[in-house]
Amino acid sequence: MRVVTPVVAPEAPPEPFVPGPLGTHITIRGLTKYFAGTPLYDRFNLDLPKGEIVSVFGPNGCGKSTLINMIAGLLPPDAGEILFDGKSLRDTKIGYVFQNYRDAMFPWLRTIDNIGYPLKLAGKSAHQARRRVDELIASFEVTFDLNRYPYELSGGQQQTASIMRALAPQPEVLFLDEPFSALDYEMTLFIRDKLQDVFMRTRTTMVLVSHDLEEAVYLADRILLLTKRPTRVAEFASFSSVRPRTVDTLSDPDFIRTKAHCLEVFQREVRR
Repeated sequence: MRVVTPVVAPEAPPEPFVPGPLGTHITIRGLTKYFAGTPLYDRFNLDLPKGEIVSVFGPNGCGKSTLINMIAGLLPPDAGEILFDGKSLRDTKIGYVFQNYRDAMFPWLRTIDNIGYPLKLAGKSAHQARRRVDELIASFEVTFDLNRYPYELSGGQQQTASIMRALAPQPEVLFLDEPFSALDYEMTLFIRDKLQDVFMRTRTTMVLVSHDLEEAVYLADRILLLTKRPTRVAEFASFSSVRPRTVDTLSDPDFIRTKAHCLEVFQREVRR
């Protein structure tokens, strides 16, 4: 009996990696992620600029947090490649601020030890760690007692400490996943200003997920507008207002125009 061996077509070779344009910090190529057999991202490409704040905004369920979690290495993609200045994540120093600050802090450590924990992991001496924490205390004008445990602090104080911890190792990239969503308006304004101060001093690349369009435009140099799933880039809008931005920025014609345009793109994608 003759056995016929089926002919299997060879898999197509992966596309060659194409670097981003000059000034790119994070290069994403072929990013793919499926949930329950349905594509969320399918061969997604993106270039994020260095030394800028990028806000990520889009329809509910488009995978905003999933995107930064894959970039930051918290969630494995099904396929694709991500490089930071041509380096792998392993060779890149990042910071991450979580939405739920209550679960992000170690409850058994004092707040000051939480802030210094990344420095301990990096092998810094106690003197080096304390000096860096003192710099952050001065920068954020901290007046609450950092010797208390996180659960003894208010929500705004806990999130302030979380941001200080993320900044402690002086990251090349800082990821922020809806960091203001659980804060009152007064604390939101305070932390926005402090993040802007840090950015103006260090020019650390920041990637911010936001569900608030005003916040997304106000903080950003660029607003990454995403489509519904399977998620693509709807538009990469720019906002070049001078810093520091203040309450007056909210009534600036360029801010109003940029926010209106982003809202138009967002509504178009929601209706698709």
